[in-house]
Amino acid sequence: MMRKIVTVITRNRNVTSLVEHFDHQLRGARLSGCDFSQGSWIYDDTYPLYNASLCSFIEKQFNCEGNGRTDKLYLKYRWKPQQCELPKFNGQDFLERMKGKKIMFVGDSLSLNQWQSLACMLNAAVPQSNFTLQRKGDLSTFYFQDYNISLMLFRNAFLVDLVKEKKGRILKLDSIKNGNSWKGFDMLIFNTWHWWLHKGSAKAWDYIQKGDKLYKDMDRLIAFSEGLKTWSKWVDSNVDPSHTKVFFQGISPTHYNGAEWNATKGTTCNHETQPITGSTYPGGPPPAVAAVKGVLSNMSTAVELLDVTQLSQLRKDGHPSIYGIDGQKGNDCSHWCLAGVPDTWNQFLYAILVMGEKSINLNY
Repeated sequence: MMRKIVTVITRNRNVTSLVEHFDHQLRGARLSGCDFSQGSWIYDDTYPLYNASLCSFIEKQFNCEGNGRTDKLYLKYRWKPQQCELPKFNGQDFLERMKGKKIMFVGDSLSLNQWQSLACMLNAAVPQSNFTLQRKGDLSTFYFQDYNISLMLFRNAFLVDLVKEKKGRILKLDSIKNGNSWKGFDMLIFNTWHWWLHKGSAKAWDYIQKGDKLYKDMDRLIAFSEGLKTWSKWVDSNVDPSHTKVFFQGISPTHYNGAEWNATKGTTCNHETQPITGSTYPGGPPPAVAAVKGVLSNMSTAVELLDVTQLSQLRKDGHPSIYGIDGQKGNDCSHWCLAGVPDTWNQFLYAILVMGEKSINLNY
């Protein structure tokens, strides 16, 4: 099996150095079942992977430096798995591998966070390469002309359908007609969770529908799980794994409750400048993590989980906080600064492509 991986990697002339440098780590990861999701953050002066000020298209809500954040330490951390090394991100190699391909992120603003991160990482790797950026409705397309690669984002907070009817806005847990927009891609990266938790005026629906029954509300974790099952059936019925690689972006945590990391009452991500030391998050994983892993384990189509929850939980310092879109009026402990934590999510994505399918122990 290892011989197969090396053959796949060395097929591209641009990654000879990667093979030479990471051959030992690749063998170790394959043989020992190294789990990239278990590790800790270490200081690395070579970071960040790109200069956000040179990423002209970055969203204001993620541009913490541009919004006045003066502490820089949060930019200088690299994720170190316990038992192996993450392959160093090679943007040009990524572009060569994906030449002529269509990649789509599907999800909420955390998908936007990761999509923009990847676009910045790739643009930094080939700064002279031509690109276009178009936005039309819920679809955004970042196109690398020299590589004929479309890096797209389809905004969809629930994956299942949210429709307007006479009774109001209805979240349909067993309907996924919008999935027609996801067909024909070479890679799909899905995400959903945060909007399932919104309450009051922030709630996106008036009713939840399951089968023929309408509910004013229901247990959010149950609703989320039902929606995920509908999504999983869509993937199993509509995705040809020989043509389309499918990923699920793991649950991204928030840091509004300092009790989760044993801080004083009322503490949030605001004023946090360093990660949590070590490899354990005191508050444990969000319940949605088990729901995602349970659904993925019952699918007939192979879906790679980007298991980013724990590493992101350790980064209480990585959020925009008052350096987000609302400035001093807000405190965003949900999204992430760029450069920042989502860059590591994309390193996971790249590592799976480099190391070959199922080279990582995903533990679900």
